Amino acid sequence: MSTTASEAQHRDDDRLSDPEWWRQASVYQIYPRSFADADADGIGDLPGITSKVGYLKALGIDAVWLSPFYPSALADGGYDVDDYRDVDPRLGTLADFDAMVSALHGAGIRLIVDIVPNHSSDRHEWFREALASPPGSAARERYIFRDGKGEQGELPPSDWDSVFGGPAWERITEPDGTPGQWYFHLFAREQPDFNWDNPEVREDFLKTLRFWSDRGVDGFRVDVAHGMAKDFSEPMPSKADLQALNTGTDGFVDGSHPFWDRDAVHEIYAEWRTVFNEYTPARTAVAEAWVHPDRRARYASPEGLGQAFNFDLLQADFDAAEFHGIITKNLAEAAASGASSTWVFSNHDVVRHATRYGLPATGPAEAGAIMANAGKAWLLAGGDPSVVDTALGLRRARAATQLMLALPGSSYLYQGEELGLQEVGRIPDEERQDPSFFRNPGVEIGRDGCRVPLPWTSDGPSFGFGAGGSHLPQPAWFGECSVEVEEAEEDSTLNFYRKALHLRSGLQGAEDLEWLPTGDDSVLAFRRPGGWISITNFGGAPVPLPEGEVLLSSAPLDGRDLPAATTAWLRG
Repeated sequence: MSTTASEAQHRDDDRLSDPEWWRQASVYQIYPRSFADADADGIGDLPGITSKVGYLKALGIDAVWLSPFYPSALADGGYDVDDYRDVDPRLGTLADFDAMVSALHGAGIRLIVDIVPNHSSDRHEWFREALASPPGSAARERYIFRDGKGEQGELPPSDWDSVFGGPAWERITEPDGTPGQWYFHLFAREQPDFNWDNPEVREDFLKTLRFWSDRGVDGFRVDVAHGMAKDFSEPMPSKADLQALNTGTDGFVDGSHPFWDRDAVHEIYAEWRTVFNEYTPARTAVAEAWVHPDRRARYASPEGLGQAFNFDLLQADFDAAEFHGIITKNLAEAAASGASSTWVFSNHDVVRHATRYGLPATGPAEAGAIMANAGKAWLLAGGDPSVVDTALGLRRARAATQLMLALPGSSYLYQGEELGLQEVGRIPDEERQDPSFFRNPGVEIGRDGCRVPLPWTSDGPSFGFGAGGSHLPQPAWFGECSVEVEEAEEDSTLNFYRKALHLRSGLQGAEDLEWLPTGDDSVLAFRRPGGWISITNFGGAPVPLPEGEVLLSSAPLDGRDLPAATTAWLRG
């Protein structure tokens, strides 16, 4: 019997009222400047997202994660925020934001927004006030200002480097025109770090959390969640001392690093949790915390953010033993903390996994490093697409994604992976935008290749992204991977994702997993509640399928054999 419109709406309403919707959600990341452009200015916008809600609903996702949409100079792709409680006018207005939330909720889709609490933009009104105020003023206490070393304060307070290259301290000119203090920036110099020991900073972010929650936001993705609490007591350690801490053998795992993963950060998140729990259902959050696995659970605790990103599969090779170890360990950590696991292969910061999986193997000495390093090395070498075995990469990506979608926990997908998009490796230097490219020449190529605007149609000035061009150049082959083309192909990657996500929604049960014996080290199989079985062949030769009804396979089956680099779901 077909589902009526009222029944479908009732089902969507039930999904929106579930207080634990996030535990096993399928979340789709939108990088708004590259998703859909409604006003033909070459930049994606909020009305563009609203226009594609039907596409998102048909895909079968539970939630959208929206990367920064705030006013910004784009010194770091929007992660340099001018105003935390407004919309970049190039992307729309607050009214456009409200319309987007209404459309998503009307389709039964939740909304998670990026929040960037470690640093602001240097155009933020607070930082402008700090520059216009004297040393020791209340305005400067919202950030991290220090006097320089040397006879005239001409040397930075420490010799630390920023993540984007170059020194982590920037000297300012005082209001009277004299050389002045230095401010700390973990990332670009346009991103001064907040002083989270300042109660005013803490209170203002609580206000921001309520501002967006009141507008219907269901959760928050917390950028650099492990970097907010800091201790810059004198004497500050040297860069060499920090490198020793980063080995993961001493201070890095005990909270003693001066700015990464300090225990005090969890006091901040306890305050945030109080705000989240003011709402029904409670707002949720997920931490971007690149920390030692033994310290990840505190970010994901029910008293804190609730979830923390697990990037382990993203960094793993396409290897059965690696996958088995990572999955087993992360499920055990989740069970111990009361959180649910998160799984991800691609996002706005890394080379797309369909490309990573198609790069040449680097040999046993590099086992486990190919996913973390090979994509970066390929980009630095020129991003030659002829080096990539695109067919193998896509085949492995589909198999890995189908396995991931069968795991307990939440699955995070990045826009365009449902089209099987490859990384755009070759972008002219003059058209690049990522600050890491300009600040670390010869060391970093940047992340523009995974941020190229999506192709919606097979032709046109921007393959349907908008009526005008696109802010990053799109390669000619994008038309072959467009939504228009893939919707018409039954076995396309888009239709594969749609089938997998809709099946996942119906099959999902308790957060349990039982590993099944396979008799083959290159094959992983597990059973989920309800008789749902997932089996993945990581090897190079076909293997027999177990008994059961085949529900979906990532590549065509050969009778009852599971080909190489293929996942199948069965119901026993």
